[in-house]
Amino acid sequence: MLHSEDGEVTSGSIHFQEKAIHREEPQIVVQMGLIQVMEGRRVLAHMTVEQNLIVGGNLFKRKQDLKDALEKVYDYFPKLKHMRNRISGYLSGGEQQMLVIGRALMARPKIMLIDEPSLGLAPLVVSEIFQMIKKMREEGMTFLLVEQNARIALSIADFGYVLENGRIVLSAPGKELRENEDVKEFYLGMNLSGETKSFKDVKHYKRRKRWLG
Repeated sequence: MLHSEDGEVTSGSIHFQEKAIHREEPQIVVQMGLIQVMEGRRVLAHMTVEQNLIVGGNLFKRKQDLKDALEKVYDYFPKLKHMRNRISGYLSGGEQQMLVIGRALMARPKIMLIDEPSLGLAPLVVSEIFQMIKKMREEGMTFLLVEQNARIALSIADFGYVLENGRIVLSAPGKELRENEDVKEFYLGMNLSGETKSFKDVKHYKRRKRWLG
């Protein structure tokens, strides 16, 4: 058995900005501007909020650059500024999610990969986090988002892919996917007339998978 951290790409390759990165060290990939926010939040629980953020800015050579990056994160997430001296392990799930996104921002990424940011969070918190992602996207940040909550993901996506069992079964601009009858029925819980399905409907319906022919 290969543990995930011992695995390697054995078929094909991964390119970023026309350069193969699948054999590069993580710090090199970060320096290139590709940052990942992993599922499960993974804060450095024994450190304070600000210490977590400083770890994310470890590539800075000048103190002023680090200070500027901190202020930018605090502009996006004012809650973090008020909690900057709190131990991260005691934050709520939503606060920790803000923190790991903020920590990723400290590296000034060109592309941010985010895995399941809504996992285990209350709807109001999810909405707040996605509003911040939307704001950052509108200001020029590029995101690659993996998210099971199709409704909220498609509300901000420029382009989307529907995956089933590791296969891309549908891809289109976000607006087209939001209006797609299959997506509405299978992922947004709506029937073909645009009405929300009842639990009984969801429990007993049989998927047609029209996109698979």
